[in-house]
Amino acid sequence: MSLSSSREQIKTMVRDAADIVQVIGEHVELKRSGSRFTGRCPFHNEKTPSFSVNPQGQFFHCFGCGEHGDVFSFVMKYHHMEFPEALKLLARKFGVDLPERPLSESEQARLRQLEKLYEANETAVLVYQQCLRHPKWGKPARAYLERRGVPTAAIERYRLGCAPDPEQAGWSYLTDQLMAKGLTPETLAQAGLAVRKEQGGQYDRFRSRIMFPIVDMTGRVVAFGGRILGDGQPKYMNSPESPIFDKSRLLFGLHQHREAIRKARRCLVVEGNFDLLLLSVHGIDNVVAPLGTALTRSHIHSLRGYSDEVILLFDADAAGLKAAMRSIPFFLAEGVEGRVALLPPGHDPDSFVREAGAEAVVELVDAARPLPEFAFDALVREHGLTLAGKNRIVSELKRLLAEAADAGQRELMIAHFSEKLGLAPGYFQVPSKAAVPLAKPAPAPITPQSASLSRQEKQVVDFLILYPEYHEELRAAGLTALFRDSTAAWVIELVEHISAAGPSQPEQLLTTIDNETIRAYIIQLLTQVPSGIEPESDHARRTCDELLQWLHQEQQRRDGAALQEQINLAQQHGNAELLMELLRRKQEIGKKRTGF
Repeated sequence: MSLSSSREQIKTMVRDAADIVQVIGEHVELKRSGSRFTGRCPFHNEKTPSFSVNPQGQFFHCFGCGEHGDVFSFVMKYHHMEFPEALKLLARKFGVDLPERPLSESEQARLRQLEKLYEANETAVLVYQQCLRHPKWGKPARAYLERRGVPTAAIERYRLGCAPDPEQAGWSYLTDQLMAKGLTPETLAQAGLAVRKEQGGQYDRFRSRIMFPIVDMTGRVVAFGGRILGDGQPKYMNSPESPIFDKSRLLFGLHQHREAIRKARRCLVVEGNFDLLLLSVHGIDNVVAPLGTALTRSHIHSLRGYSDEVILLFDADAAGLKAAMRSIPFFLAEGVEGRVALLPPGHDPDSFVREAGAEAVVELVDAARPLPEFAFDALVREHGLTLAGKNRIVSELKRLLAEAADAGQRELMIAHFSEKLGLAPGYFQVPSKAAVPLAKPAPAPITPQSASLSRQEKQVVDFLILYPEYHEELRAAGLTALFRDSTAAWVIELVEHISAAGPSQPEQLLTTIDNETIRAYIIQLLTQVPSGIEPESDHARRTCDELLQWLHQEQQRRDGAALQEQINLAQQHGNAELLMELLRRKQEIGKKRTGF
Protein backbone atom coordinates (compact mmCIF):
# COMPACT_ATOMS: atom_id res chain seq x y z
CA MET A 1 0.00 0.00 0.00
CA SER A 2 1.37 3.45 -0.95
CA LEU A 3 1.95 6.12 1.66
CA SER A 4 -0.76 8.34 0.14
CA SER A 5 -3.41 5.60 0.11
CA SER A 6 -2.48 4.59 3.66
CA ARG A 7 -2.81 8.18 4.79
CA GLU A 8 -6.25 8.51 3.18
CA GLN A 9 -7.45 5.33 4.89
CA ILE A 10 -6.26 6.59 8.27
CA LYS A 11 -7.83 9.99 7.65
CA THR A 12 -11.15 8.33 6.77
CA MET A 13 -10.96 6.08 9.84
CA VAL A 14 -10.45 9.04 12.19
CA ARG A 15 -13.09 11.16 10.44
CA ASP A 16 -15.65 8.36 10.74
CA ALA A 17 -14.93 8.01 14.47
CA ALA A 18 -15.04 11.74 15.19
CA ASP A 19 -18.21 13.64 16.06
CA ILE A 20 -17.96 17.05 14.42
CA VAL A 21 -20.82 18.45 16.50
CA GLN A 22 -18.99 17.50 19.70
CA VAL A 23 -15.68 18.94 18.47
CA ILE A 24 -17.12 22.26 17.28
CA GLY A 25 -19.58 22.44 20.18
CA GLU A 26 -16.67 22.69 22.61
CA HIS A 27 -15.86 26.12 21.14
CA VAL A 28 -19.09 27.37 19.56
CA GLU A 29 -22.53 27.51 21.15
CA LEU A 30 -24.58 25.35 18.77
CA LYS A 31 -28.35 25.07 18.63
CA ARG A 32 -30.24 22.37 16.78
CA SER A 33 -32.09 23.56 13.68
CA GLY A 34 -33.83 20.61 12.06
CA SER A 35 -31.23 18.04 11.10
CA ARG A 36 -28.37 20.52 11.52
CA PHE A 37 -26.83 22.76 14.16
CA THR A 38 -26.25 26.49 13.87
CA GLY A 39 -24.21 29.07 15.76
CA ARG A 40 -22.11 32.21 15.41
CA CYS A 41 -19.09 31.66 13.20
CA PRO A 42 -15.79 31.52 15.12
CA PHE A 43 -13.86 32.69 12.05
CA HIS A 44 -15.46 36.11 11.49
CA ASN A 45 -17.49 38.74 13.33
CA GLU A 46 -21.25 38.29 13.20
CA LYS A 47 -24.27 38.86 15.41
CA THR A 48 -26.76 36.68 13.50
CA PRO A 49 -25.70 33.01 13.38
CA SER A 50 -24.77 31.90 9.87
CA PHE A 51 -22.49 28.99 10.81
CA SER A 52 -24.00 25.58 10.04
CA VAL A 53 -22.81 22.12 11.11
CA ASN A 54 -24.11 19.04 9.33
CA PRO A 55 -23.74 15.91 11.52
CA GLN A 56 -24.78 13.53 8.73
CA GLY A 57 -22.19 14.83 6.30
CA GLN A 58 -19.69 15.65 9.07
CA PHE A 59 -18.90 19.09 7.66
CA PHE A 60 -19.40 22.76 8.52
CA HIS A 61 -20.14 25.79 6.39
CA CYS A 62 -20.46 29.51 7.14
CA PHE A 63 -22.81 31.44 4.87
CA GLY A 64 -21.28 34.68 6.11
CA CYS A 65 -17.57 34.28 5.31
CA GLY A 66 -17.50 31.08 3.26
CA GLU A 67 -15.32 29.05 5.63
CA HIS A 68 -16.11 25.37 5.24
CA GLY A 69 -14.64 21.94 5.67
CA ASP A 70 -14.63 18.78 7.72
CA VAL A 71 -13.60 18.09 11.30
CA PHE A 72 -9.89 18.22 10.38
CA SER A 73 -10.31 21.62 8.73
CA PHE A 74 -12.04 23.01 11.81
CA VAL A 75 -9.39 21.79 14.26
CA MET A 76 -6.57 23.06 12.05
CA LYS A 77 -8.13 26.49 11.55
CA TYR A 78 -9.39 27.00 15.09
CA HIS A 79 -6.32 25.73 16.93
CA HIS A 80 -3.79 26.90 14.31
CA MET A 81 -2.50 23.36 13.84
CA GLU A 82 -0.95 21.47 10.96
CA PHE A 83 -2.71 18.35 9.71
CA PRO A 84 -0.50 15.81 11.53
CA GLU A 85 -1.27 17.46 14.88
CA ALA A 86 -5.00 17.63 14.12
CA LEU A 87 -5.04 13.98 13.06
CA LYS A 88 -3.31 12.85 16.22
CA LEU A 89 -5.48 15.03 18.48
CA LEU A 90 -8.72 13.68 17.00
CA ALA A 91 -7.46 10.11 17.03
CA ARG A 92 -6.60 10.41 20.70
CA LYS A 93 -9.90 12.11 21.51
CA PHE A 94 -12.04 9.45 19.80
CA GLY A 95 -9.97 6.38 20.65
CA VAL A 96 -8.50 5.58 17.24
CA ASP A 97 -5.14 3.80 17.26
CA LEU A 98 -2.88 5.23 14.58
CA PRO A 99 -0.42 2.99 12.70
CA GLU A 100 3.25 3.66 13.19
CA ARG A 101 4.05 5.41 9.90
CA PRO A 102 0.98 6.89 8.23
CA LEU A 103 2.63 10.26 7.55
CA SER A 104 5.51 11.57 5.48
CA GLU A 105 8.99 11.75 6.96
CA SER A 106 8.82 15.52 7.47
CA GLU A 107 5.43 15.25 9.13
CA GLN A 108 6.65 12.51 11.41
CA ALA A 109 9.71 14.58 12.36
CA ARG A 110 7.49 17.55 13.17
CA LEU A 111 5.18 15.37 15.28
CA ARG A 112 8.09 13.81 17.14
CA GLN A 113 9.43 17.26 17.97
CA LEU A 114 6.09 18.46 19.30
CA GLU A 115 5.42 15.26 21.23
CA LYS A 116 8.76 15.59 22.99
CA LEU A 117 7.87 19.13 24.05
CA TYR A 118 4.51 17.96 25.38
CA GLU A 119 6.21 15.05 27.13
CA ALA A 120 8.77 17.36 28.74
CA ASN A 121 6.07 19.68 30.08
CA GLU A 122 3.83 16.88 31.32
CA THR A 123 6.73 15.21 33.08
CA ALA A 124 7.71 18.55 34.59
CA VAL A 125 4.20 18.84 36.09
CA LEU A 126 4.73 15.54 37.90
CA VAL A 127 8.17 16.61 39.15
CA TYR A 128 6.84 19.95 40.42
CA GLN A 129 3.91 18.22 42.14
CA GLN A 130 6.31 15.78 43.76
CA CYS A 131 8.42 18.69 44.98
CA LEU A 132 5.35 20.37 46.52
CA ARG A 133 4.75 17.20 48.55
CA HIS A 134 8.41 16.92 49.64
CA PRO A 135 8.71 17.35 53.44
CA LYS A 136 11.56 19.86 53.17
CA TRP A 137 11.69 21.32 49.66
CA GLY A 138 7.93 21.83 49.36
CA LYS A 139 7.42 23.32 52.85
CA PRO A 140 7.78 27.03 51.86
CA ALA A 141 5.37 26.60 48.95
CA ARG A 142 2.78 24.74 51.04
CA ALA A 143 2.96 27.44 53.72
CA TYR A 144 2.54 30.18 51.09
CA LEU A 145 -0.52 28.50 49.52
CA GLU A 146 -2.05 28.02 52.95
CA ARG A 147 -1.55 31.72 53.79
CA ARG A 148 -3.23 32.70 50.51
CA GLY A 149 -6.20 30.46 51.31
CA VAL A 150 -5.66 27.93 48.51
CA PRO A 151 -7.22 24.57 49.51
CA THR A 152 -6.02 21.13 48.47
CA ALA A 153 -8.90 20.77 45.99
CA ALA A 154 -7.72 23.84 44.07
CA ILE A 155 -4.10 22.65 44.15
CA GLU A 156 -5.21 19.40 42.55
CA ARG A 157 -7.61 20.98 40.07
CA TYR A 158 -4.97 23.31 38.63
CA ARG A 159 -2.15 20.77 39.16
CA LEU A 160 -0.05 23.24 41.13
CA GLY A 161 3.48 22.38 42.14
CA CYS A 162 6.67 24.13 43.07
CA ALA A 163 10.22 24.58 41.88
CA PRO A 164 12.58 24.20 44.87
CA ASP A 165 15.18 26.56 46.25
CA PRO A 166 18.39 25.79 44.32
CA GLU A 167 20.40 26.18 47.51
CA GLN A 168 18.57 23.11 48.85
CA ALA A 169 17.82 20.95 45.80
CA GLY A 170 20.44 22.15 43.35
CA TRP A 171 20.29 24.27 40.21
CA SER A 172 19.35 21.37 37.94
CA TYR A 173 16.70 19.66 40.08
CA LEU A 174 14.19 19.44 37.24
CA THR A 175 16.67 19.14 34.40
CA ASP A 176 18.43 16.13 35.90
CA GLN A 177 15.17 14.23 36.40
CA LEU A 178 13.89 14.94 32.90
CA MET A 179 17.18 13.96 31.27
CA ALA A 180 17.15 10.75 33.30
CA LYS A 181 13.87 9.96 31.52
CA GLY A 182 15.51 10.30 28.11
CA LEU A 183 14.68 13.92 27.28
CA THR A 184 17.52 15.85 25.63
CA PRO A 185 18.99 19.20 26.70
CA GLU A 186 17.83 20.61 23.35
CA THR A 187 14.22 19.63 24.04
CA LEU A 188 14.31 21.06 27.56
CA ALA A 189 15.75 24.35 26.29
CA GLN A 190 13.19 24.54 23.50
CA ALA A 191 10.36 23.89 25.98
CA GLY A 192 11.68 26.72 28.14
CA LEU A 193 12.34 24.47 31.15
CA ALA A 194 16.11 24.76 31.08
CA VAL A 195 18.65 27.46 30.25
CA ARG A 196 21.82 26.48 28.40
CA LYS A 197 25.15 27.66 29.85
CA GLU A 198 27.74 29.22 27.56
CA GLN A 199 30.42 26.95 29.01
CA GLY A 200 28.25 23.87 28.58
CA GLY A 201 25.51 22.21 30.59
CA GLN A 202 22.20 23.69 31.66
CA TYR A 203 20.25 24.75 34.74
CA ASP A 204 16.56 25.04 35.66
CA ARG A 205 14.77 28.14 34.43
CA PHE A 206 12.25 28.08 37.31
CA ARG A 207 13.59 28.14 40.86
CA SER A 208 11.92 28.92 44.21
CA ARG A 209 8.49 29.37 42.64
CA ILE A 210 4.88 28.20 42.89
CA MET A 211 4.32 26.54 39.51
CA PHE A 212 1.13 26.88 37.46
CA PRO A 213 0.85 24.53 34.45
CA ILE A 214 -0.51 26.37 31.40
CA VAL A 215 -2.68 24.18 29.17
CA ASP A 216 -4.07 24.69 25.68
CA MET A 217 -7.70 24.13 24.73
CA THR A 218 -7.12 20.40 24.35
CA GLY A 219 -5.81 20.12 27.91
CA ARG A 220 -2.15 19.58 27.02
CA VAL A 221 0.49 21.32 29.10
CA VAL A 222 2.32 23.79 26.85
CA ALA A 223 4.10 26.07 29.34
CA PHE A 224 4.35 27.21 32.97
CA GLY A 225 3.81 30.30 35.04
CA GLY A 226 5.85 30.73 38.22
CA ARG A 227 5.22 32.98 41.25
CA ILE A 228 8.34 33.73 43.27
CA LEU A 229 8.58 32.47 46.86
CA GLY A 230 10.17 35.28 48.81
CA ASP A 231 11.42 38.66 47.66
CA GLY A 232 13.16 37.75 44.40
CA GLN A 233 12.44 39.18 40.96
CA PRO A 234 10.64 38.92 38.68
CA LYS A 235 7.60 38.32 40.85
CA TYR A 236 5.84 36.39 38.07
CA MET A 237 7.57 34.59 35.23
CA ASN A 238 6.19 32.56 32.33
CA SER A 239 7.84 30.10 29.98
CA PRO A 240 9.24 31.68 26.81
CA GLU A 241 7.28 31.08 23.64
CA SER A 242 7.93 27.81 21.84
CA PRO A 243 6.52 25.78 18.93
CA ILE A 244 3.62 24.77 21.23
CA PHE A 245 3.18 28.00 23.23
CA ASP A 246 1.99 31.38 21.92
CA LYS A 247 1.11 33.62 24.84
CA SER A 248 -0.79 36.06 22.62
CA ARG A 249 -3.38 33.36 21.86
CA LEU A 250 -3.74 31.45 25.14
CA LEU A 251 -5.61 32.52 28.26
CA PHE A 252 -4.90 30.92 31.62
CA GLY A 253 -7.96 29.11 32.94
CA LEU A 254 -9.97 29.02 29.71
CA HIS A 255 -9.66 25.26 29.35
CA GLN A 256 -10.73 24.62 32.95
CA HIS A 257 -13.43 27.29 33.01
CA ARG A 258 -14.90 27.11 29.50
CA GLU A 259 -18.11 25.39 30.61
CA ALA A 260 -18.69 27.89 33.43
CA ILE A 261 -18.13 30.75 30.97
CA ARG A 262 -20.45 29.20 28.40
CA LYS A 263 -23.14 28.67 31.04
CA ALA A 264 -22.89 32.25 32.36
CA ARG A 265 -22.43 33.76 28.85
CA ARG A 266 -20.14 36.18 30.67
CA CYS A 267 -16.36 36.07 31.15
CA LEU A 268 -14.26 38.00 33.66
CA VAL A 269 -10.69 38.88 32.77
CA VAL A 270 -8.22 39.42 35.61
CA GLU A 271 -4.53 40.22 35.45
CA GLY A 272 -2.90 37.35 37.35
CA ASN A 273 -2.98 33.62 37.99
CA PHE A 274 -3.53 34.04 41.72
CA ASP A 275 -6.41 36.46 41.09
CA LEU A 276 -8.07 33.76 39.01
CA LEU A 277 -7.24 31.03 41.51
CA LEU A 278 -8.74 32.86 44.50
CA LEU A 279 -11.88 33.88 42.61
CA SER A 280 -12.36 30.24 41.65
CA VAL A 281 -11.84 29.15 45.26
CA HIS A 282 -14.72 31.48 46.18
CA GLY A 283 -17.03 29.99 43.56
CA ILE A 284 -16.44 32.37 40.63
CA ASP A 285 -15.32 30.14 37.79
CA ASN A 286 -16.16 32.19 34.69
CA VAL A 287 -12.78 33.90 34.72
CA VAL A 288 -9.54 33.88 32.68
CA ALA A 289 -6.18 35.67 32.83
CA PRO A 290 -3.64 36.70 30.17
CA LEU A 291 -0.20 35.14 30.43
CA GLY A 292 2.14 37.97 31.29
CA THR A 293 1.02 40.06 28.34
CA ALA A 294 -1.61 42.69 27.65
CA LEU A 295 -4.96 41.46 26.42
CA THR A 296 -4.74 40.86 22.66
CA ARG A 297 -7.27 40.71 19.88
CA SER A 298 -6.64 36.97 19.60
CA HIS A 299 -7.56 36.58 23.27
CA ILE A 300 -10.88 38.35 22.74
CA HIS A 301 -11.50 36.36 19.57
CA SER A 302 -11.00 33.10 21.49
CA LEU A 303 -13.73 34.11 23.97
CA ARG A 304 -16.37 34.89 21.32
CA GLY A 305 -17.62 31.33 21.11
CA TYR A 306 -18.18 31.10 24.86
CA SER A 307 -19.33 34.48 26.05
CA ASP A 308 -21.69 37.28 25.05
CA GLU A 309 -19.83 39.84 27.14
CA VAL A 310 -16.31 40.17 28.51
CA ILE A 311 -15.72 42.16 31.70
CA LEU A 312 -12.30 43.48 32.65
CA LEU A 313 -11.89 43.22 36.42
CA PHE A 314 -8.81 45.39 36.90
CA ASP A 315 -7.10 47.37 39.65
CA ALA A 316 -8.04 51.07 39.81
CA ASP A 317 -4.40 52.14 39.46
CA ALA A 318 -2.79 53.72 36.41
CA ALA A 319 -1.70 50.34 35.04
CA GLY A 320 -5.25 48.96 35.22
CA LEU A 321 -6.70 52.03 33.50
CA LYS A 322 -4.06 51.85 30.77
CA ALA A 323 -4.67 48.12 30.20
CA ALA A 324 -8.42 48.70 29.86
CA MET A 325 -7.96 51.57 27.39
CA ARG A 326 -5.45 49.59 25.33
CA SER A 327 -7.92 46.72 24.85
CA ILE A 328 -10.84 48.82 23.54
CA PRO A 329 -9.87 48.70 19.83
CA PHE A 330 -9.71 44.89 19.99
CA PHE A 331 -13.23 44.63 21.43
CA LEU A 332 -14.57 46.96 18.75
CA ALA A 333 -12.73 45.11 15.97
CA GLU A 334 -14.07 41.75 17.15
CA GLY A 335 -17.60 43.03 17.73
CA VAL A 336 -17.56 41.76 21.32
CA GLU A 337 -19.33 43.65 24.11
CA GLY A 338 -16.71 44.73 26.64
CA ARG A 339 -17.21 46.29 30.04
CA VAL A 340 -14.92 47.48 32.83
CA ALA A 341 -15.24 46.92 36.58
CA LEU A 342 -12.56 48.76 38.55
CA LEU A 343 -11.75 47.44 42.01
CA PRO A 344 -11.71 49.72 45.06
CA PRO A 345 -8.37 51.48 45.58
CA GLY A 346 -5.74 49.29 47.17
CA HIS A 347 -7.41 46.04 46.17
CA ASP A 348 -6.76 43.37 43.58
CA PRO A 349 -9.32 40.60 42.87
CA ASP A 350 -7.60 38.28 45.33
CA SER A 351 -7.70 40.70 48.29
CA PHE A 352 -11.17 42.00 47.43
CA VAL A 353 -12.85 38.58 47.27
CA ARG A 354 -11.17 37.48 50.50
CA GLU A 355 -12.20 40.66 52.32
CA ALA A 356 -15.64 41.39 50.83
CA GLY A 357 -16.74 37.96 49.56
CA ALA A 358 -17.98 36.60 46.25
CA GLU A 359 -21.30 38.48 46.39
CA ALA A 360 -19.47 41.82 46.46
CA VAL A 361 -17.47 40.77 43.39
CA VAL A 362 -20.68 39.84 41.56
CA GLU A 363 -22.26 43.19 42.47
CA LEU A 364 -19.18 45.03 41.22
CA VAL A 365 -19.26 43.07 37.96
CA ASP A 366 -23.00 43.65 37.48
CA ALA A 367 -22.34 47.39 37.70
CA ALA A 368 -19.47 47.28 35.19
CA ARG A 369 -19.45 50.14 32.68
CA PRO A 370 -19.46 49.65 28.87
CA LEU A 371 -15.96 50.11 27.46
CA PRO A 372 -16.86 53.07 25.18
CA GLU A 373 -18.40 54.93 28.15
CA PHE A 374 -15.38 54.12 30.26
CA ALA A 375 -13.08 55.43 27.53
CA PHE A 376 -15.09 58.62 27.14
CA ASP A 377 -15.03 59.40 30.86
CA ALA A 378 -11.29 58.69 31.02
CA LEU A 379 -10.65 61.09 28.13
CA VAL A 380 -12.78 63.81 29.74
CA ARG A 381 -10.82 63.44 32.97
CA GLU A 382 -7.55 63.64 31.06
CA HIS A 383 -8.33 66.52 28.66
CA GLY A 384 -11.25 68.41 30.18
CA LEU A 385 -14.14 69.99 28.28
CA THR A 386 -12.45 73.15 27.08
CA LEU A 387 -12.41 73.81 23.34
CA ALA A 388 -8.91 72.35 23.07
CA GLY A 389 -9.87 69.42 25.31
CA LYS A 390 -12.90 68.57 23.18
CA ASN A 391 -10.74 68.69 20.09
CA ARG A 392 -8.31 66.16 21.59
CA ILE A 393 -11.19 63.96 22.81
CA VAL A 394 -12.75 63.91 19.32
CA SER A 395 -9.38 63.04 17.78
CA GLU A 396 -8.84 60.07 20.11
CA LEU A 397 -12.44 58.86 19.85
CA LYS A 398 -12.17 58.87 16.07
CA ARG A 399 -9.34 56.36 16.27
CA LEU A 400 -11.48 54.10 18.45
CA LEU A 401 -14.60 54.49 16.28
CA ALA A 402 -12.63 53.52 13.19
CA GLU A 403 -11.96 50.12 14.76
CA ALA A 404 -15.64 49.22 15.18
CA ALA A 405 -16.49 46.21 13.01
CA ASP A 406 -20.24 46.87 13.21
CA ALA A 407 -21.37 49.95 11.29
CA GLY A 408 -24.57 50.20 13.34
CA GLN A 409 -22.60 50.18 16.58
CA ARG A 410 -20.30 52.87 15.22
CA GLU A 411 -23.22 55.14 14.28
CA LEU A 412 -24.79 54.73 17.73
CA MET A 413 -21.54 55.66 19.45
CA ILE A 414 -21.13 58.70 17.19
CA ALA A 415 -24.63 59.91 18.06
CA HIS A 416 -24.07 59.29 21.77
CA PHE A 417 -20.66 60.99 22.01
CA SER A 418 -21.85 63.92 19.87
CA GLU A 419 -24.71 64.59 22.26
CA LYS A 420 -22.50 64.35 25.37
CA LEU A 421 -19.97 66.79 23.91
CA GLY A 422 -22.57 69.11 22.42
CA LEU A 423 -21.16 68.67 18.92
CA ALA A 424 -22.69 67.84 15.56
CA PRO A 425 -22.25 64.16 14.53
CA GLY A 426 -20.26 65.34 11.51
CA TYR A 427 -17.27 65.97 13.76
CA PHE A 428 -16.96 62.21 14.26
CA GLN A 429 -17.57 60.98 10.72
CA VAL A 430 -14.66 58.70 9.91
CA PRO A 431 -14.24 56.03 7.23
CA SER A 432 -14.67 52.59 8.74
CA LYS A 433 -11.41 50.74 9.11
CA ALA A 434 -11.32 47.36 7.43
CA ALA A 435 -10.98 44.72 10.08
CA VAL A 436 -7.53 43.12 10.08
CA PRO A 437 -8.09 39.38 9.85
CA LEU A 438 -6.56 37.14 12.49
CA ALA A 439 -5.90 34.48 9.88
CA LYS A 440 -5.87 34.12 6.11
CA PRO A 441 -9.14 35.53 4.70
CA ALA A 442 -11.68 32.85 3.89
CA PRO A 443 -12.53 32.33 0.22
CA ALA A 444 -15.83 33.74 -0.97
CA PRO A 445 -18.56 31.11 -0.89
CA ILE A 446 -19.22 29.39 -4.20
CA THR A 447 -22.48 30.72 -5.61
CA PRO A 448 -24.22 30.20 -8.97
CA GLN A 449 -22.91 33.63 -10.04
CA SER A 450 -19.29 33.02 -9.06
CA ALA A 451 -19.39 29.60 -10.69
CA SER A 452 -20.88 31.11 -13.90
CA LEU A 453 -23.88 28.81 -13.91
CA SER A 454 -27.30 29.69 -15.24
CA ARG A 455 -30.32 28.73 -13.16
CA GLN A 456 -30.94 25.63 -15.28
CA GLU A 457 -27.27 24.65 -15.28
CA LYS A 458 -27.19 24.91 -11.50
CA GLN A 459 -30.27 22.70 -11.28
CA VAL A 460 -28.50 20.05 -13.36
CA VAL A 461 -25.33 20.18 -11.25
CA ASP A 462 -27.28 20.07 -7.97
CA PHE A 463 -29.27 17.08 -9.17
CA LEU A 464 -26.11 15.33 -10.32
CA ILE A 465 -24.56 15.70 -6.85
CA LEU A 466 -27.68 14.69 -4.93
CA TYR A 467 -28.71 11.87 -7.28
CA PRO A 468 -25.54 10.48 -8.90
CA GLU A 469 -27.49 7.31 -9.81
CA TYR A 470 -28.88 9.23 -12.81
CA HIS A 471 -25.56 10.50 -14.13
CA GLU A 472 -25.42 8.02 -17.04
CA GLU A 473 -28.80 9.18 -18.39
CA LEU A 474 -27.77 12.82 -18.10
CA ARG A 475 -24.40 12.12 -19.67
CA ALA A 476 -26.01 10.34 -22.61
CA ALA A 477 -28.29 13.35 -23.13
CA GLY A 478 -25.34 15.65 -23.70
CA LEU A 479 -24.43 16.74 -20.17
CA THR A 480 -20.67 16.82 -20.83
CA ALA A 481 -21.08 18.71 -24.09
CA LEU A 482 -23.22 21.30 -22.32
CA PHE A 483 -20.41 22.27 -19.92
CA ARG A 484 -17.40 21.68 -22.17
CA ASP A 485 -17.41 25.28 -23.40
CA SER A 486 -18.59 26.69 -20.07
CA THR A 487 -16.41 28.87 -17.86
CA ALA A 488 -17.42 26.47 -15.07
CA ALA A 489 -14.92 23.87 -16.26
CA TRP A 490 -14.89 22.32 -12.79
CA VAL A 491 -18.28 20.75 -13.59
CA ILE A 492 -16.61 18.48 -16.16
CA GLU A 493 -14.19 17.29 -13.46
CA LEU A 494 -17.15 16.62 -11.16
CA VAL A 495 -18.96 14.62 -13.87
CA GLU A 496 -15.86 12.55 -14.61
CA HIS A 497 -15.30 11.92 -10.89
CA ILE A 498 -18.88 10.72 -10.36
CA SER A 499 -18.63 8.56 -13.48
CA ALA A 500 -15.47 6.88 -12.15
CA ALA A 501 -16.66 6.55 -8.55
CA GLY A 502 -20.14 5.24 -9.34
CA PRO A 503 -23.26 5.95 -7.27
CA SER A 504 -22.42 7.27 -3.82
CA GLN A 505 -23.80 9.61 -1.20
CA PRO A 506 -22.92 13.31 -1.63
CA GLU A 507 -21.08 13.25 1.69
CA GLN A 508 -18.81 10.51 0.34
CA LEU A 509 -17.80 12.74 -2.55
CA LEU A 510 -16.27 15.17 -0.07
CA THR A 511 -13.87 12.51 1.16
CA THR A 512 -12.50 11.81 -2.33
CA ILE A 513 -12.51 15.17 -4.13
CA ASP A 514 -9.55 17.52 -3.67
CA ASN A 515 -10.77 20.36 -5.93
CA GLU A 516 -11.65 23.11 -3.44
CA THR A 517 -14.16 24.74 -5.81
CA ILE A 518 -16.13 21.50 -6.07
CA ARG A 519 -15.89 20.80 -2.34
CA ALA A 520 -17.17 24.29 -1.50
CA TYR A 521 -20.06 23.91 -3.94
CA ILE A 522 -21.07 20.51 -2.52
CA ILE A 523 -20.87 21.72 1.10
CA GLN A 524 -22.98 24.79 0.38
CA LEU A 525 -25.53 22.66 -1.46
CA LEU A 526 -25.79 20.12 1.35
CA THR A 527 -26.40 22.87 3.91
CA GLN A 528 -29.43 23.99 1.91
CA VAL A 529 -31.20 20.69 1.20
CA PRO A 530 -32.97 18.33 3.62
CA SER A 531 -31.20 15.16 4.74
CA GLY A 532 -32.46 11.67 3.97
CA ILE A 533 -32.66 11.99 0.16
CA GLU A 534 -34.18 8.95 -1.56
CA PRO A 535 -32.63 8.28 -4.98
CA GLU A 536 -35.56 6.15 -6.14
CA SER A 537 -38.25 8.66 -5.17
CA ASP A 538 -40.91 9.77 -7.67
CA HIS A 539 -39.71 13.34 -7.26
CA ALA A 540 -36.19 12.38 -8.35
CA ARG A 541 -37.51 10.54 -11.40
CA ARG A 542 -39.73 13.44 -12.46
CA THR A 543 -36.91 15.92 -11.98
CA CYS A 544 -34.56 13.78 -14.05
CA ASP A 545 -37.12 13.58 -16.89
CA GLU A 546 -37.52 17.36 -16.80
CA LEU A 547 -33.76 17.86 -16.94
CA LEU A 548 -33.40 15.38 -19.80
CA GLN A 549 -36.00 17.34 -21.73
CA TRP A 550 -34.20 20.61 -21.00
CA LEU A 551 -30.85 19.11 -22.05
CA HIS A 552 -32.43 18.00 -25.32
CA GLN A 553 -33.90 21.46 -25.94
CA GLU A 554 -30.64 23.14 -24.98
CA GLN A 555 -28.72 20.94 -27.40
CA GLN A 556 -31.18 21.86 -30.17
CA ARG A 557 -30.81 25.54 -29.31
CA ARG A 558 -27.03 25.27 -29.49
CA ASP A 559 -27.15 23.34 -32.75
CA GLY A 560 -29.49 25.98 -34.18
CA ALA A 561 -27.23 28.80 -33.06
CA ALA A 562 -24.20 27.09 -34.60
CA LEU A 563 -26.13 26.56 -37.88
CA GLN A 564 -27.23 30.21 -37.99
CA GLU A 565 -23.62 31.28 -37.50
CA GLN A 566 -22.63 29.16 -40.53
CA ILE A 567 -25.48 30.72 -42.58
CA ASN A 568 -24.28 34.22 -41.69
CA LEU A 569 -20.72 33.35 -42.76
CA ALA A 570 -21.96 31.88 -46.07
CA GLN A 571 -23.90 35.09 -46.76
CA GLN A 572 -20.87 37.25 -45.95
CA HIS A 573 -18.64 35.27 -48.36
CA GLY A 574 -21.27 35.05 -51.10
CA ASN A 575 -21.23 31.23 -51.18
CA ALA A 576 -24.70 30.64 -52.69
CA GLU A 577 -24.39 26.85 -52.93
CA LEU A 578 -23.40 26.39 -49.29
CA LEU A 579 -26.06 28.91 -48.24
CA MET A 580 -28.82 26.95 -49.98
CA GLU A 581 -27.65 23.71 -48.31
CA LEU A 582 -27.59 25.29 -44.88
CA LEU A 583 -31.05 26.88 -45.32
CA ARG A 584 -32.43 23.51 -46.42
CA ARG A 585 -30.96 21.88 -43.30
CA LYS A 586 -32.47 24.60 -41.10
CA GLN A 587 -35.87 24.02 -42.69
CA GLU A 588 -35.66 20.27 -42.01
CA ILE A 589 -34.76 20.86 -38.37
CA GLY A 590 -37.74 23.21 -38.07
CA LYS A 591 -40.08 20.56 -39.47
CA LYS A 592 -38.81 17.95 -36.97
CA ARG A 593 -39.43 20.33 -34.07
CA THR A 594 -42.98 21.20 -35.14
CA GLY A 595 -43.90 17.78 -36.46
CA PHE A 596 -44.84 19.06 -39.94
